Amino acid sequence: MNNTIEAGKDLLIADVTIPLYIKVILIFAIISLLLITYMYYRLLSNFKKLKTIPATHPSPLSNTEEPNLEKDSSAKQEAQPKSIRFKMVTVLVSNISGFTNDMEPNDAKQFVNDLDKFYLHFNETVNELNIKKIKTLGDTYICAGGIQKKNRTNPIEVVLAAIEMQNYVKKLKSYSTEGIWNLKFGIHTGPVFVKAESFKKQKYEISGDTVTVATRVESTCENGKICISGGTYELIRDYFHCQYYGKLPVKYYENTDLFIIEGFRPILSVDGKGLKANSAFYTKLAGVRFYDLEEEILNKIEYELPLNMYYHNLKHTMDVINQTEIIAKRENVTDEEMLLLKTAALFHDTGFMKGYDNHERLGTEVAREILPNYGYDQNQIDKICDLIMVTKFPVKPTNLLEMIICDADLDYLGRADFVPVSNNLFRELVENNIMENNIEKWNDLQINFIEHHQYFTNSAKELREVNKNKQLENIRNLANK
Repeated sequence: MNNTIEAGKDLLIADVTIPLYIKVILIFAIISLLLITYMYYRLLSNFKKLKTIPATHPSPLSNTEEPNLEKDSSAKQEAQPKSIRFKMVTVLVSNISGFTNDMEPNDAKQFVNDLDKFYLHFNETVNELNIKKIKTLGDTYICAGGIQKKNRTNPIEVVLAAIEMQNYVKKLKSYSTEGIWNLKFGIHTGPVFVKAESFKKQKYEISGDTVTVATRVESTCENGKICISGGTYELIRDYFHCQYYGKLPVKYYENTDLFIIEGFRPILSVDGKGLKANSAFYTKLAGVRFYDLEEEILNKIEYELPLNMYYHNLKHTMDVINQTEIIAKRENVTDEEMLLLKTAALFHDTGFMKGYDNHERLGTEVAREILPNYGYDQNQIDKICDLIMVTKFPVKPTNLLEMIICDADLDYLGRADFVPVSNNLFRELVENNIMENNIEKWNDLQINFIEHHQYFTNSAKELREVNKNKQLENIRNLANK
C-alpha cells in the first residue's frame, strides 16, 4: 500500500515538472515586462515635468520669468489685432492755400492765429456730425466719417462738413477786405484700417488706399472747390447737385471719376437755390439714419430682453414697425410723420428691457437717451415719446399718428396667426405673474377684449376687421366646448 502511495506522488511530481527552456522563457518575459513598465512610467514622468517647466522655472531662452495668470491675460490683450478694418469710411482731406515761405514774421504769426481759428471751427463742425478728426499737418486738415461706429450716412455727413467749412471761409471773406485763403477739399469713400490703440487714445490713425485716393483727389482739385470721387458720388448723388470734373489716374486701379459739389439739390434746399439744406433734406437724411438706429435697437432687444418675453419680443417689434409703415402709407402721412411713427414703433416696447410694469414710460427713457445720438431734435423726441405712451392700455388716440401706432400694435387680432400669438401672450403673462394659469379665464378675457376693441384707421379696418371677427367667433366656439 505504501509503495502505491509513493508511486502516486512520484507520478504527480512528474506531471507538474516544467521543462527548463519554458522556465527560461517565462523569466525573460517577466523581466521584459518589468523593463517596459519602468520605461513607460519614466517617459510619462518626464513628459509631465516638461509640461510644468514654464509654470515653475525660468525659460532657458529668457532672462525673465514665464508669465503668470495676470501676465497671460495681458499677453492675450497684446495679441489682439494691431489694426481694425472698417468697410465704409469717408475720408476728407482739405488744404488751405495762400501760405508762402517768404511771408513776413508778423504775417506768419497772424497766419498761425487765423489757422487756429479755422481749425477750431472745423473741429466743432465735424464733432456735430459725428466725424472724427484724424490730424492737422500745417495747412492740411484730415478727418473721417464712419470710424468707431459704422453708419450708412457718413458720405453725406462728410460732404455736409465740407460745405459748412467752405461757407465759413466765404463768410470770413465777406467781412474782410484783406486776402483770405481759399480752401479745397478731396473726399473719397472706401475701406480703411484704424490702429486699435487709437480707440483708447481717441487720436485716430488710419491707413489704406482710401486715404491715398482722398489725398490725390484733393491735390487735383481747384481752389475753392469740393471734389469727390466717383465712389462717393454714387452714395450722395440723391442729396447734392454735382458736376462732372474729369478722371483721376490711380495706380493699380482704373481711372477714378471726379465730381465737384455744386450745392444741394433744389428740391432739398431753401427756396430751391441749392445753397442751404431745407427740412426735407434733413428728413431724408434721418430716414437713412433710421436704419442704423433700427439695427442698434433690434440688437439690444434681442440680447437684453428677459427670456420669458414670448410675445413682447423681437418679432413683435418688427411686426409693429412693418404694419405701422403699411398703414401710414395708406393714410398718406408725410415723410417726417413716417419717420416719427417708425421710430416710436421701434422703441414702444424697449421698456421691457428695464421692467414689466410701466414699460411704456421706461421705453420713453430709452428713447430720450439714444435718439439725440442720431440727430433727432427735442421736438421730434417729444412727439415720439407721446406716440409710445399712447399704446398704454386703455388706448385713447387723439390724432391720426396715434391711431396708426395703436392699430399697428394690435394688428395680430385680425391676422391668421392670432391663435399662436395669443398663446405666447398668455404664457408670458402667466410667467410674469400678471395672471393665473387658467386657460378658461384667458379665453373669457380675450372674448371680452376683442368684443370691445376697435381699429381706428380706415386702413386697419379694411385690412383686419373682418378676420378679427372670425377670430372672435373661433374663441367663442373654443370656450363653449
